[in-house]
Amino acid sequence: MFQQALRMTLRDWRTGELRFLLIALIVAVAALSSVGFFVDRMRAGMTRDAHQLLGADLLVAADQPLSPQWLQQAATQGLQQAQTQVFPSMAQAGEGDAARSVLSSIKAVTAGYPLRGQLRLQGSDGRDRPADGIPQPGTIWVDPQILSQLGVKVGDTLRLGDLALKIAAVIAIEPDRGSAFVNFAPRVMLNEADLAATHLVQVGSRVTYRLLIAGPPEAVQRYQQQIERQIEADRLRGVRLESLENGRPEMRATLDRAEQFLSLVGLLSAMLAALAVAMAARRFMLRHLDACAMLRCFGMTQAQVTSLYLTEFILIGLAASFIGMLVGFAAHFALLQWLGNFLPTALPPPGWAPALQGVATGLLLLVGFALPPILQLRNVPHNRVIRRDQGAPQALTVGTYVLGTLVFSGLLLWQAGDLKLGLLTIAGFLGGFGLFALVAWLCLRALRSLRGLVDRQSWRFAIDGLQRRPAAAVMQVVALGLGLMALLLLTVIRGDLVGAWQQATPADAPNRFIINIQPDQREAVQQALRQGGVQDAALYPMIRGRLVQINGRAVNPSDYQEDRAKRLVDREFNLSTMRDIPPGNGIVGGRWYDDSHPEASVERGLAQTLGIKLGDKLQFDIAGQLVEAPVTSMRKLEWGSLRVNFFVILNPTLMRDTPQSWITAVHLTPQQEALGNTLARDFPNLTVVDIGSVLAQIQEVVGQVIAAVEFLFLFTLCSGVLVLYAALAGSQDERVREAGLLRALGATRQELSRAQRIEVLLVGSLAGLLAASGAVGIGWALAHYVFNFDWSFSPLVWVAGMGLGAACSALGGWAGLRHVLRRPPLQTLREA
Repeated sequence: MFQQALRMTLRDWRTGELRFLLIALIVAVAALSSVGFFVDRMRAGMTRDAHQLLGADLLVAADQPLSPQWLQQAATQGLQQAQTQVFPSMAQAGEGDAARSVLSSIKAVTAGYPLRGQLRLQGSDGRDRPADGIPQPGTIWVDPQILSQLGVKVGDTLRLGDLALKIAAVIAIEPDRGSAFVNFAPRVMLNEADLAATHLVQVGSRVTYRLLIAGPPEAVQRYQQQIERQIEADRLRGVRLESLENGRPEMRATLDRAEQFLSLVGLLSAMLAALAVAMAARRFMLRHLDACAMLRCFGMTQAQVTSLYLTEFILIGLAASFIGMLVGFAAHFALLQWLGNFLPTALPPPGWAPALQGVATGLLLLVGFALPPILQLRNVPHNRVIRRDQGAPQALTVGTYVLGTLVFSGLLLWQAGDLKLGLLTIAGFLGGFGLFALVAWLCLRALRSLRGLVDRQSWRFAIDGLQRRPAAAVMQVVALGLGLMALLLLTVIRGDLVGAWQQATPADAPNRFIINIQPDQREAVQQALRQGGVQDAALYPMIRGRLVQINGRAVNPSDYQEDRAKRLVDREFNLSTMRDIPPGNGIVGGRWYDDSHPEASVERGLAQTLGIKLGDKLQFDIAGQLVEAPVTSMRKLEWGSLRVNFFVILNPTLMRDTPQSWITAVHLTPQQEALGNTLARDFPNLTVVDIGSVLAQIQEVVGQVIAAVEFLFLFTLCSGVLVLYAALAGSQDERVREAGLLRALGATRQELSRAQRIEVLLVGSLAGLLAASGAVGIGWALAHYVFNFDWSFSPLVWVAGMGLGAACSALGGWAGLRHVLRRPPLQTLREA
């Protein structure tokens, strides 16, 4: 039986019956395998370098200076330890009017850093070498970007605050640098002994203090448990522990989200390809009805017939899965090209799990979508050989629909890794599929009234052809429309969203934030700004405080479900105080305070996230001082204005004795850019943040991510074209008979060819129109409900959608219908 199945497989391959099924499975497996290989390598790299990503076996991080007791406990237990302090500040090169400065990520380190992993420096020959200790006092090590941005070289002097330091080396690899999503500013590393002389750490400075611990696993675990008990007993906030088991949680969270999103993109391609597989299997079943009846007449049982075709399809499924896995392996290098630089070290080779997962995916798709139609061949009766007028069995029964849906739903839940996300994706896909199908069906019915619009026979032939095969036409429109919508959303619509975001920000919006202004520097900084041509710079007090109670109840991250809420209550807020409501703020609930008694004004979005209502009493811990005030107003902010904004504003009388620094935001023209360098030179403790350059770096990273997603959506578009081809090829036999009869009745080959082109162009244009409308709708929802700005879309979206849809449809139509008109009419009449 196996030899017979192999002979049948080779025969069907030569006749072209199985090639399309093979291609559809290859596309589905390649889309998912490319993501699988990429994620597997990233996870393997994180596992391999877990200790390097921490720089230690245990990391204690806090936003306040660490307790000396913790250092003493580590020393008593014989554990290795080192400390780092990381904060943003300005690095300056040159003197006087030639001075240049750049926002940098300053890192002060103690002896022994790093305890795990290896810090590597660039050598004079271009190769990197292991670092010998840490920077010597009076010297710094810098990222290569510092040299290029400031025009300096090794041996030159760089000023940090009040201290001039010599550039001694260039950093090649910093093992505990963390995710490149966060660290946009280039690194400047110095010896902690030099930090105090810089006078950069002032009241209100945002500094992350880290204690690195290393030693025997049992001792490290014992020390970790001690610290956890002390944190819980003292109810310390803003302190987190990271170990080899949970190292770099922000990187793991980012990777988890990326894996889920990329997997779902791949699954969209797989879903469309699965439809193509089902349609190809249906066509295979219809074309083998006679052969199956003959096998039954020759004495084969139903079980033997089923075994033959099952073996044939398993062979094709294994071959397609293996080839698709190889294509996915090659394609994942394109993802690495765009996304691989988010990890600080080279990635190890992938394991076998993604390959096995790809093969399993192909077989699951085969079982869910190709097997049900094939199983119906076992029910072909013997008398079909004699009675040719007996109709073919139904393509899909309710049971096979359920089987295919269950298989794919299980596959989607497996790939998503999250029940809620998977179920929402299934509901969204089926909802979008149903909506597109309904609109496509209504549009096809509306085409009836357009039959007489053009007085050409080919036009009427095309309209009649669509009306005779509504189910196939709807499937073509839906599949191609979903693929095009995904691409339009990430290309054309993305440009519209970025343009709307830029329009939401005024042309004279602030492009520099100046922070860490000390109280005794206010007048001098304002005077310097006025001399530089900035007349309307408003300085606002900035007070760092932690929300500790709401209505007398302690606030803990575990009280909230959303990740954003957990992060907000676990860090310090930037509070402020002022008598008048600041520009760009509007009261949407309650009233602005009169400063007669303690009162608080809360930003509406923060209140919704943390469940804060008017009248609630908030208590903040400000440098050990507890401050409590009721919420008397809710504010709506214009975040797009890029002004200085605060989540919580407290009345001035209440905040009179709290430690404060000051902040301002100004707009500098290209002619005024030197003012930032002047401020950094005259006030070394200030940090001047160039919002334009930071946003440009963020946009660059986002652009890389979107480029990788667009690459995956090419699989989706290919799947849509495959479904279009499958629908056209599935009706090829019927179209051949129709063409033969029409030619026998006087229609020319040119007229029928034009009718085919008109038909596929109508299908493609309708799919493009639906895709553009869906992309515009999603873009509007994102702008309105997510980004909160007004958005005016471009009509070119529909032009681009219809043009791209017509082009893809023409390609699929040429591939699926090019053989229809080649059969002589006489042969068709004889067969009929």
